[in-house]
Amino acid sequence: MADPIRVVLADDHAIFRAGLRALLDLEDGVEVIGEASTGEEAVDQALSLRPDLVVMDLSMPDGSGLEATRRIAALDIGVSVLVLTVHAEEEYLVPVVDVGASGYLTKASADRDLMDAIRTVARGEVYLPSRAATLLLQQYRLSEESEEGGLRELSSREREVLALTAEGFSSSEIGKRLFISPKTVDTYRSRIMRKLGLTHRSELVRFALKVGLLRDV
Repeated sequence: MADPIRVVLADDHAIFRAGLRALLDLEDGVEVIGEASTGEEAVDQALSLRPDLVVMDLSMPDGSGLEATRRIAALDIGVSVLVLTVHAEEEYLVPVVDVGASGYLTKASADRDLMDAIRTVARGEVYLPSRAATLLLQQYRLSEESEEGGLRELSSREREVLALTAEGFSSSEIGKRLFISPKTVDTYRSRIMRKLGLTHRSELVRFALKVGLLRDV
């Protein structure tokens, strides 16, 4: 039997945390191992408890959850961050991706999409609803920053794996599309990250957006 996904809930509203915990307690394969009411507590619990992921609110009394997300990503200890916030994607999506979060979900859609987001992020993948991916694409198209030099370093197959990874497909799904094994997909992905000098899965999404590999969804 697979180990449960270990989760820390970071939100300054105790009632909301209690509701999330009650929701997750009903799910098989998920265990809430800690709670935090501030960004500082979230960072401390990421270090001490080493969960699989932190579900992070952006509005914290001691400062932005954005900074806590950046600090957790920078620790590079295998703890992912799924941002769960009241803020619409237009407000914080790009900054959240830039600091290393592995997913973005609004609280308005948490009741139907939270478990899908948690499982996706726990697999080491990036969770972005279709609307969020489209917004990212539109915003990065306005940027003058170019990564074409790095793109030229990739083979055509590596570009395919990169594009499909950025669109949110799992290794198994990519393997079926490209007629290769999931293990081979993982090998390609590791090679891509090494060539591009990337360390986090979410950075692949940013790169794909900047060079135009991510299609409209």
